[in-house]
Amino acid sequence: MNAAPSTGWRRLLPRTLAARLALILFAGLLLAHALSFALLFSERYMATRSMMLTHLDQDVAVSVALLERLSPAERARWAPSLERRTYRYLLGPARPGVPLTSERAREVTALIDRSLDHRYRLQARTVSTSPECFEVQLTLADGQPLTIEVTPSVMPIARWLPVVLAAQLALLLLCAWLAVRLATRPLVQLADAVERLDPARAHPPLPREGPVEVVKAATAFNAMQARIGHYLAERLQILAAISHDLQTPITRMKLRLEAMGEGADRDRLIDDLEQLLQLVREGIAYARSTHGATGPAVLLDLHALLDSVVCDYQDAGKPVTLGECARASLSTRPPTLRRIVENLIDNAVKYGGSAEVGVRRLDDGRMAVDVCDRGPGIPEQEMQAVLQPFYRLESSRNRDTGGTGLGLAIAQQLVATLGGELVLANRDGGGLRATLLLPVAPASTPTPAR
Repeated sequence: MNAAPSTGWRRLLPRTLAARLALILFAGLLLAHALSFALLFSERYMATRSMMLTHLDQDVAVSVALLERLSPAERARWAPSLERRTYRYLLGPARPGVPLTSERAREVTALIDRSLDHRYRLQARTVSTSPECFEVQLTLADGQPLTIEVTPSVMPIARWLPVVLAAQLALLLLCAWLAVRLATRPLVQLADAVERLDPARAHPPLPREGPVEVVKAATAFNAMQARIGHYLAERLQILAAISHDLQTPITRMKLRLEAMGEGADRDRLIDDLEQLLQLVREGIAYARSTHGATGPAVLLDLHALLDSVVCDYQDAGKPVTLGECARASLSTRPPTLRRIVENLIDNAVKYGGSAEVGVRRLDDGRMAVDVCDRGPGIPEQEMQAVLQPFYRLESSRNRDTGGTGLGLAIAQQLVATLGGELVLANRDGGGLRATLLLPVAPASTPTPAR
């Protein structure tokens, strides 16, 4: 029963830690200022009350005695001069009202009676309650009624005081926001570093600065990043070594089989050895691709590079065409980019029978290299899985179209080293579109291609 309101309130809270801390500090500062303002009003009320009672006690006896000795004409002239901020003297009867309703009114009436030494018969009544106003009537010696009108009120606040309080609150809020930003910035940097964590790419370590807890977290993250990179490099080194060492015995076995007499079994064994040798070669290629692309980035014409790749395939008799191609120059590593495009074209030709290459410029400024085919496509639920090493679709597990399951994985690894992205999508009407998204802005100063 009580969980629903709590959940509802939590939904209203900001989602970021910095915003929540700022909200807490702002609420605390607001409450502190409200308390200070309340104490200020209370102090001013007490001071005003004490001042009014003190002045009234000293002033009433003198003022009434003065009015007693003046003629009626002179009283009318002097009465306004005797007026104070919270009370004044009126020559006439009191207005209709009700008996006194507040303790303060009764206390002031008693004070007036004592100040006059109980020489007058006082009639006190409340005229207004909001704002509070009460009148005390007495009769002078010549029979003229005299009314003391009392309107208790707090001393008025200076006009500059709310401005000063608002400026103080704004200044404290700004300081609190800066403090929260400084406190949470290391956490934001740590979160960004975790999101960018990629063992296949080198990243600078987090700076070890700030509070002790932040330094410990940054140190632990740097150590974890180094361990992951070391383990991955060791694993890939083992994979590359095994794959490399397997090539020699496989080659010897193939030579011995070729020296044997012709036959169906001999041809099948040679075919199996060819597939095994291809698997070993692609295993070495995958291990090397995870170490990233080497060499400096150069500025090249993307259309010229793709035209060269497509012409090489056409010279080899492969059904590969170059479609609509936007002109663009970008900073990249040509050997790595060429190898990615070749892997995508090989995959399209193997499973789709042909490939069409094109280039588009996206709205965000990136260049999109499309390699399309009209093959069977890939089921949506397996679109990401095919980018993993050694993963093959069930329909490709046969001798004719088998493959090793490393072509797209190698392309994915190499794309990451260029700071790009590989996106697969099925085409309308059948087939697959492999899109290579490349950033145009160089990561460093490029070397012009010669």
